[in-house]
Amino acid sequence: MAGSDLVVAAYTCSVLPLVYSPAYVTPLPDGHRFPMPKFGALRDLLVEESTATPEQFHCPAIGSFELITSVHDPAYAQSFFDGSIDRDAIRKIGLPWSKQLVRRTRTAIAGTLLTCELALEHGLACNTAGGTHHAHRAFGSGFCIFNDMAVSARTLADRGSVDHVLIIDLDVHHGDGTATIFANDPRVFTFSMHCEKNFPAKKPPSDLDVPLAKGVGDQEYLDTLQQNLPRLLEQVEPDMVIYDAGVDVHRDDRLGHLGLTDEGLYGRDKYVIEQCRSHHIPTACVIGGGYDADHTKLANRHATVHRAAAEVWRVGLLTAR
Repeated sequence: MAGSDLVVAAYTCSVLPLVYSPAYVTPLPDGHRFPMPKFGALRDLLVEESTATPEQFHCPAIGSFELITSVHDPAYAQSFFDGSIDRDAIRKIGLPWSKQLVRRTRTAIAGTLLTCELALEHGLACNTAGGTHHAHRAFGSGFCIFNDMAVSARTLADRGSVDHVLIIDLDVHHGDGTATIFANDPRVFTFSMHCEKNFPAKKPPSDLDVPLAKGVGDQEYLDTLQQNLPRLLEQVEPDMVIYDAGVDVHRDDRLGHLGLTDEGLYGRDKYVIEQCRSHHIPTACVIGGGYDADHTKLANRHATVHRAAAEVWRVGLLTAR
């Protein structure tokens, strides 16, 4: 695998690479149900609890039109860039158009690509945004405008940086946009483990779909993941993993319908990262979905993947010594 030597070198580095931009947070109308403040709250929490230092964060540039149209229809992308996108398309996305939202979206796309580049260089990296898996080639949906994981995977494959990418999507919602984008691209394998009776209503097939019944809790969830992930890593032999660590699987999430606890979230994230580490696969983590009116509680859930990654990184450093 292309990234295996890089992973050995990674754990001699001192800090886990993290990605954040102030542009990840942009104003929305009062009462809007998308929890935009969570991105800034997550970054601040990671620093406050000493999971990260300010110097640990890499700041992405603004994603170019060319980067985004590596996956997305140019006419759709241009209509969003210049604000000519029609009302029905905006309604389907669920976010009101603004110049600030354009900047935020372009920066978040570039942020996940930067996270992937850092993972290839250092073995592991985490974004503080990303996971917009409902964005299709020519339209957005479910708070997702452009698909950051798809843009990153295709860009790296087109560059020749990787031969095969595995997208591990553990958001509670099916990764429908990612599935359709890569339906005919053998370089990217899509794996979605999600709540079956949840958005979206139509679920186009991923390369591997594992639907779960409503109410599934920690033990059944982790057992199911453990039955699928190791053999998948052996089967696909990816040069890179992009991991969508959505926290809307949590039992208190407003849009989730699964029953994971805080401990279940941590166990899930640590297991995924350790499995990838044991196979020497560079891994880029994005935070995925999470919905709670209390942004402090929500940021705390999203921080789980960063804490798990930091622990795996710390153990890797000790092992390297």
